[in-house]
Amino acid sequence: MSQASTNESIRNIAIIAHVDHGKTTLVDQIFRQSGLFRENQAVDERIMDSMDLERERGITIAAKNCSVSWKSVKINILDTPGHADFGGEVERALAMVDGAILLVDASEGPLPQTRFVLKKALDLGLAIVVVINKIDRPDSRIDEVLDEVYDLFIDLDASDQQLEFPVLYAIGIEGIAKRDLSEHSDNLTPLMETILKTVPAPQYKTYEPFQMLVADLGYSDYLGRLAIGRVAHGSMKRGEALVRIDEDAQQTTVKVKKMQVYRGLEMEDAEEVFPGEILILAGLDEVHIGDTICTAQDPRTLPRLRVDRPTVSMRFAPNTSPFAGLEGKLVQSTKIRERLMRETLRSVALEVEETPNSDTFIVKGRGELQMAILIETMRREGFELMVGKPEVIYRHDSNGQLLEPIEDVYIDCEEIYMGVISEKLSHRKGRMVNLTNRGTGRVRVQFSIPSRGLIGYRSQFLTDTRGTGIMNSIFHGYEIHRGDFTSRISGSLVSDRQGDASGYALYNLEPRGLLFITPGTKVYEGMIIGEHNRDNDLNVNPCKEKKLSNVRASGKDDSISLTPVLPMTLERAIEFIREDELVEVTPKNIRLRKAVLDGQERHRQEGQAKKS
Repeated sequence: MSQASTNESIRNIAIIAHVDHGKTTLVDQIFRQSGLFRENQAVDERIMDSMDLERERGITIAAKNCSVSWKSVKINILDTPGHADFGGEVERALAMVDGAILLVDASEGPLPQTRFVLKKALDLGLAIVVVINKIDRPDSRIDEVLDEVYDLFIDLDASDQQLEFPVLYAIGIEGIAKRDLSEHSDNLTPLMETILKTVPAPQYKTYEPFQMLVADLGYSDYLGRLAIGRVAHGSMKRGEALVRIDEDAQQTTVKVKKMQVYRGLEMEDAEEVFPGEILILAGLDEVHIGDTICTAQDPRTLPRLRVDRPTVSMRFAPNTSPFAGLEGKLVQSTKIRERLMRETLRSVALEVEETPNSDTFIVKGRGELQMAILIETMRREGFELMVGKPEVIYRHDSNGQLLEPIEDVYIDCEEIYMGVISEKLSHRKGRMVNLTNRGTGRVRVQFSIPSRGLIGYRSQFLTDTRGTGIMNSIFHGYEIHRGDFTSRISGSLVSDRQGDASGYALYNLEPRGLLFITPGTKVYEGMIIGEHNRDNDLNVNPCKEKKLSNVRASGKDDSISLTPVLPMTLERAIEFIREDELVEVTPKNIRLRKAVLDGQERHRQEGQAKKS
């Protein structure tokens, strides 16, 4: 039997890093210097962030594939998200590569998501190339950051071989990489040569037939569903008979319409593919992430792709407010269900569960941001829906004890805000784990806190730190339930009727709390128009007009001057609501409402709850 062999003409790498450490910008420069574009060709910045939401938020949400050619070697590059909420994207991307470029900011150093993505890469035994990026920052601390990277590798139980990683220094936005700080360089040649030298060529067994693990899904209006994965073993020519092996080991014959590989940012047709290549197969209607595609003559299954389980759930339902159907074109529960199920095909980290109420669906994911991105995407597609408060997913251990998800929270803030942050987090069952003070006026603190303690805290954190604080969190694991606490101490100002809000009414309601609406806003009974100063809900009339008479006042009427209202964002709305409240999401508006709109019915239910 033949021994294992390697395909020296290919390298497969992922770029992993914390949010905003420069992954996508570095990929841009690799494209430019590899001759992918003409010299005078107009090219957008952050080419790989192709989704509108990615460009608006400046983050990578979905892992994407591309390729460049360097010294006759094809390098397939996967740009991965840096946020832990999109960990499922990272995990399936890493399943297709043999090495990773770990990008670390020269000032900020390794942050929570750096730890998260690096842990996944080390567990898979990938070859790591460390790049200290943004070395031109005036506040860079290159030597300290490199020490922190070594500490992180040791903390994550890296093997001796993994600890022998090469280090490069880069200014990603200018396309410069150096092996040594004293070296003169004006391009990325040192990085590309290090990739070819450090990242191993794909290995395969010559005696194995064609096998490919589906690690990603795409969709083409012309070709249907696209199955994307790495060829593990064997070669295949166009037109060969293939079968799909699903989660239950059932085999289904598939008919491939088209076979493609990546060439730059585009996909090109291929007549034959070899081991290690990232392959796109078109026309496989029932394929799922984790399936194996192999030859019909000798079908063999590859180990299925598994990812961490979800930790947060939210209820999705059709919009039932008096304004339902006025702003969106997709309002039926069947349309919402189809869209959610379609999302689970693309995202391995997302689960959808149906409830006894056929109109309500429970969506489970990694965090609030992942949920918010899904909801925002749906509203831009024309959906109208309602979503409930995020709830953590509890488990029980073998002794029946209640377990809850715990997060490691890393806070970077000015020293003067430490007191209020510690007080707020301790109230939410948080515990301080580590404190680093470099004497610069800013401190870095690590807390261990239940996931439910972070729901609704981020906006409060920004207020407490005057917008100067940075907070990142990463899932730590499940621990014994830490006890109950009140997350929101304020009540809601609830409209008691339908109509148009008036400036006069809102002016008189301002002393009652913080308003969310402006004069002229259309409201309905049960709609939340503001945050009450006290802990109870208050039914108010936001439509009340000033009584007019022909009797003149002795003095001039006061001119109405309202406090400016901060526009309601989706994340802010999701953080604000309580268990008995919902967020109404339409293509044009985000509204807050009570689950039960009728005021008398709410009062009756509250009375029954108190009696029981």
